[in-house]
Amino acid sequence: MSAISLQFENGRRNTSNALVDLPEGEGAQWRSFSPARWASSANHLLGRNVTSAETWTWLHSPAFRATPLDMKVEADLFFLQGVNQLIGHGWPYSPKEAGEPGWAFYAAAALNDHNPWWPVMGEVTRYLQRVSFVLRQGKPVNDVAVLLPTDDAWAQFTPGKASVSESMPRLLGPDVIPQILDAGFNFDFIDAETIAKSGIPYPALILPGVERLPLATYRQIEAYAHNGGTVIATRNPPSRAPGLQEAETDTSLEREISQELFHTSAGKGLFVPDEKQLGKTLTHSFRPDFTTSPHAPEIGFVHRKLPFADLYFLANTSNHPISTNATFRALESYPESWDASSGNASQIRANSTIELNLQPYESRVIVFAPGNSLAVAQSKTTRSVSGSARQILNLGTGWKVSFPGLGRTVHMDRLHSWTDEEETRFYSGDAVYEKNFDVSPKILNPSVHVYLDFGPGTVVERPPKGHPRMRAWLESPVREAAQVFVNDQPAGSIWKPPYELEISGALRPGNNDLKIIVENLATNTLAGHSLRDYRLLNSRYGERFVPQDMENLQPLPSGLVGPLRLVIQDAP
Repeated sequence: MSAISLQFENGRRNTSNALVDLPEGEGAQWRSFSPARWASSANHLLGRNVTSAETWTWLHSPAFRATPLDMKVEADLFFLQGVNQLIGHGWPYSPKEAGEPGWAFYAAAALNDHNPWWPVMGEVTRYLQRVSFVLRQGKPVNDVAVLLPTDDAWAQFTPGKASVSESMPRLLGPDVIPQILDAGFNFDFIDAETIAKSGIPYPALILPGVERLPLATYRQIEAYAHNGGTVIATRNPPSRAPGLQEAETDTSLEREISQELFHTSAGKGLFVPDEKQLGKTLTHSFRPDFTTSPHAPEIGFVHRKLPFADLYFLANTSNHPISTNATFRALESYPESWDASSGNASQIRANSTIELNLQPYESRVIVFAPGNSLAVAQSKTTRSVSGSARQILNLGTGWKVSFPGLGRTVHMDRLHSWTDEEETRFYSGDAVYEKNFDVSPKILNPSVHVYLDFGPGTVVERPPKGHPRMRAWLESPVREAAQVFVNDQPAGSIWKPPYELEISGALRPGNNDLKIIVENLATNTLAGHSLRDYRLLNSRYGERFVPQDMENLQPLPSGLVGPLRLVIQDAP
């Protein structure tokens, strides 16, 4: 953990970020309190456009279990909190004599070139780079400030329990943040010292059950309300002044302000005793920035305002597809959809709403700009096999599969995991799948699109009481990544939904050659060996770490395991 992250763990204020060049947080909890959002909130208030976060710690443990999709899923949760620089954990050093897959850091994923799926890392990082760049453009559009009850946290410190960050989930409660997000707004955290120095540069300020508040801060909030700002107190309005002496002299004055703001007919504040009604209160006061119908709370958004456009980053944080109609507050009438994975852009047909069809964990950038954008003119349109197919060709049988790391080639009558065979049960590396198929000349025209469809993936049910490790709750039909070649031309890679590739431009009449290089996880090799013995190390230096989740390693499904199809579809 970095020293900057420690500042947040020990409960400093937003203004602590003014003392460092690059504030950093951690925690992928986009719908609850996290130090990552605290860091981005401070940067928004300080006018800084780069927020860093410690990412992928304990990702899908053990160390070599994490997949490229796992990386994207966690990264998107940080992006939704305003983070736009990722500090990846990690790239463990490993000497040559350590063998494969090499050393691993006990508390982080091993995201280095010892991982068999490393060949797709370039595509993963290009996605992360594009989104990070986009989210540094313009200014954040966050309507709501949430006042963190830091004085309440300090007042409740006891020996061994003296962390503001650890106190915040309890003090904020479970409903405030989801109510804001589900109502169609985004928010920043703010604190008393920041208000004293910077005011309240937001249309709305929420006091989430705040009990203690410095009198000077409360008077600023009172003035903010009288000048047109919306102040919403939940549960109970502030009723005490922090500090031993101030509690004696200022508490009665604080209660007078609360009475005047929230309990008189002329009061400028709004009191919401039931926090489950907070979202309704916000939508009665402001027009939401982003809403969906039917309601899809799994879709998160970030809105950035540029001098010439409005930019929205959207992410489906769930393991299932979502189809909904989205309404944006942006007024420009020429929306575009940007694909951060491919760099492609397309014009969107839209009136007051936009139809969204997001695959599991799919993300998208929607841009509203006046006139036709140059990006669309220079990019090809991205389509999908989600529409009706004219013809489907089953490619699930008759494959030649080679294992370069074993010098072994087999004929696979039907696609299945190579761990089903004893000879390849503990094999970690790549496998080369090859076959031929015929294409009629009739389909090779611009009005027809041809896709390789690998299947939808398999949903993994979440444990009922949560899960201590971040991961994607979806297993791919390609375990875990693949590069596709059609007639010796690279057609693209597969590592995230939608698990499909358009290959129209690579096809030729008659016989076509298809080659798919699939990489799995290093976990299978580890499962085939005994665990490292750390007893001598521990006897010399003490037990400094516990290897993460290594007790019962089993080989994981590998290779092409889905119903691979060739889908032929007429252009819309």
